[in-house]
Amino acid sequence: MSIQHTQFTDVTAPTFDARRAEAPSCQRLRLLDSALRDRRIALRARFQDHGGDHLNDAEILELIMLASSPRKDTEPLARKLLEEFGGIASAFAADTARLEALIGAPAAQDLKLVQAASKRVAKARITHRPLISSWDAVLHYCRTTLAHKETEEFRVLFLDRRNMLIADEVLGVGTVDHVPVYPREVLKRALELNSCAIILVHNHPSGDPTPSPSDIEMTKLIKQAADSLSITLHDHLIIGATGETSFVSNGLL
Repeated sequence: MSIQHTQFTDVTAPTFDARRAEAPSCQRLRLLDSALRDRRIALRARFQDHGGDHLNDAEILELIMLASSPRKDTEPLARKLLEEFGGIASAFAADTARLEALIGAPAAQDLKLVQAASKRVAKARITHRPLISSWDAVLHYCRTTLAHKETEEFRVLFLDRRNMLIADEVLGVGTVDHVPVYPREVLKRALELNSCAIILVHNHPSGDPTPSPSDIEMTKLIKQAADSLSITLHDHLIIGATGETSFVSNGLL
């Protein structure tokens, strides 16, 4: 009896090529990076050629956040800001903690830096010139500073005898519908600064700049105290997102 020997042939199993498996994913990432790069180049070109008037609010926010997020798609972040705060001005004025929770600390810092620069520019327009003859610039500064704040803030512009700005100080920070104001503290600070005149300014986060009864009463008290010290109260401005109210223009002062 003959014994037949069976030969076994080794069959090599197909090997797993990790590079091939990753290729589609890498390709998608490259396409995404290319699309983002092209979009950013186009946005920057439009801004360079035509200025900010040819960009919408979302596109401006998108470009601002690129500095801190160069490898991130900032378009969704920009749209999220507008949805959350209702507009670009409110986004800039939003509380830093809220911004950081929504878009991250680096992007939030970019927005607050732009806001700080805007305030600095607006304040420069009322510095070293008589405020009473630069009233439009005063209103612009007050709007830039207060119109979109989420809580009430009471400020006083202290002027010298030529109505030049000595100081702009916050003398009270409150809640969404109230800020504590102490006439004695306002006049005490005016005397410390050798101020001859003052302009009161505060905001209404509700957006409606209509004076409340307490606003009117507080203004009367400050005027009485100012008159007794020969300090002129030029006006009291209430700033809201929808506009502003001047006590003088409305016959309240």
